[in-house]
Amino acid sequence: MTEPPRWDGETQFPSEFGPVPGPAGGAAPGHEHEPGAPGSRSWHVPTSPELVIDSVISKPLRELMDAGGSIGVMVELRSRYEGGISAARLRVTQLLADLAGIREDAIAYNGSYLTVTLPSQVIEELVRYDAEAGGSPDDGTRAPRGAIHRLWPNFQISALIYRSIVTTKCQAAQRSFRATGRSLVWAVLDSGIQGDHPHFATHRNLDGLPHKSFVNADDKRALIDEAGHGTHVAAILAGELVAPEGGSITATTWYRDGAGTVRVAPLELPSISGMAPECRLLSCQVLRPDESGDITGLLAALQYINTLNNGGRDLVVHGVNISVGHPFDPTWFATGLTPVCREVDLLVQSGVVVVVAAGNSGYGYARDSENNVFRLGFDMTINDPGNAALAITVGSTSCAPHQNGVSYFSSKGPTGDGRMKPDLVAPGERVVSAAAGKLSVRAQQAVPGSLYIENSGTSMAAPHVSGVAAGFLSVHPEFIGHPDRVRAALMDTATDIGRSRHFQGAGLIDAMRAIQSV
Repeated sequence: MTEPPRWDGETQFPSEFGPVPGPAGGAAPGHEHEPGAPGSRSWHVPTSPELVIDSVISKPLRELMDAGGSIGVMVELRSRYEGGISAARLRVTQLLADLAGIREDAIAYNGSYLTVTLPSQVIEELVRYDAEAGGSPDDGTRAPRGAIHRLWPNFQISALIYRSIVTTKCQAAQRSFRATGRSLVWAVLDSGIQGDHPHFATHRNLDGLPHKSFVNADDKRALIDEAGHGTHVAAILAGELVAPEGGSITATTWYRDGAGTVRVAPLELPSISGMAPECRLLSCQVLRPDESGDITGLLAALQYINTLNNGGRDLVVHGVNISVGHPFDPTWFATGLTPVCREVDLLVQSGVVVVVAAGNSGYGYARDSENNVFRLGFDMTINDPGNAALAITVGSTSCAPHQNGVSYFSSKGPTGDGRMKPDLVAPGERVVSAAAGKLSVRAQQAVPGSLYIENSGTSMAAPHVSGVAAGFLSVHPEFIGHPDRVRAALMDTATDIGRSRHFQGAGLIDAMRAIQSV
């Protein structure tokens, strides 16, 4: 498998960490013009008809083209083209060969999308020649189109338990209803899952499943997690480890002392469990070891799951956890309509529960009237694919949500087009889970022999909800294939923690109440 071309435009800061802190006098390098970042910029407010205008070249791609250079481009093919998607694919492939001498092996094909790296000038020519060669408007108000519906950047994506199992009431649900996720399969779209971590051995969570890498030609790499992010996420969802009699399991955590110095706090545990310990896990590797990836790989993973499920006719994979994404700009006028959001919605419509991290871009910088820089929270910061209408989008709280509320970094709603998001919140601060790759190195440098480590972010919150959903389905299997009913059950029984709907969604996930509501 040829690795999909990467977006070569302006670097996106990993959503797992939020904006780069800058000096008091300005934004961090590369972020001088981000909305809310320190630094001067005069923002142009468009007026009609400039405000909303149809174009084959999407607004985020046009912004990258203005900077010049080569760009990773995702071509969304037009289903209404004469001959359908297959004819459109052939037409665009031929145009790329004629205009830029691009061979087929330099193009990544992915259903109704193809990805290729193009100079800005060629992008303009591609659109012009496609429209001239038999292209026509769908109606009188739309731009002429041939085989191409729209061009998008190949967005880069990035990586966005012992106490949290009590906070979500999963421990009580396991004891009372055996809500362990047995007989269910959940796909984890992330940096991979470390196959030899003992956390997944007891219940053989990874055995016998068609794991796949979308960033490496060798699918065995899907069970090697050099970044550690995917393993940490997966172990929150499922798996379990019990210490031998008289022994303990070591985890690495940190605290800040009275002098402000960060110190190591080893944590000894008798056992540690995911929210749905018996749920089986399918690793779909969409992030590289440096925690970077692109939308092409994420789309391919979503379509792979749809293929495994035979388009929803035979569910092999019952749920998906996506703790990766990229920031979304509301001025793009495509909230919930980007290719990845549409693929998420299609997968949900086929019967799969899809849980997505909201993102960690809920705060940033601004200046007051006296030019002083200060931090503040931002609305409308839900990351894609969390903007997908049918996804369960999850924000972050601490393990003391009634006291501490919603995490400052958790992306806030509403969506850019005014829909209510996030849907739920779950613990995402200082969550202890399995350490692998770089996280394992960090854990063992601080505490030799440590198998677990704490981490924070909405990436950690999402698998709590995935685990609750898996536990719910294992108790109520009649809900399998009905993700809309699962979503409604989880949201209707969530605990109101007294925060704004744009912050907390329906509230804190509650496994016991959800199971007992049926």
